Amino acid sequence: MSKPPAPMFLERRLYRRRRMMDAARLLPLIGLLLFLVPLLWAPRPGEGASTAHGMIYLFTIWALLIAISAFLSRWLADPRSEGPDTQQNKADK
Repeated sequence: MSKPPAPMFLERRLYRRRRMMDAARLLPLIGLLLFLVPLLWAPRPGEGASTAHGMIYLFTIWALLIAISAFLSRWLADPRSEGPDTQQNKADK
């Protein structure tokens, strides 16, 4: 007997998990782009570049990236967020 055809659409849980995995893959690129933003800041005429504002910005972005990556890693490590196909494959092993 042949296997039943795979469903056309993914289950909601599996779809969300895959989108979270995509977000985790894009996080370093987004972080790099956000770290490069202070290079685009032009100092006002007659003033020097403000190092303090740049450092506050960089540490804020750094902290946000840590928080987002911690959230993503915990969410992706949660076995409840896996789809039934993934859980079934683990049970077969």
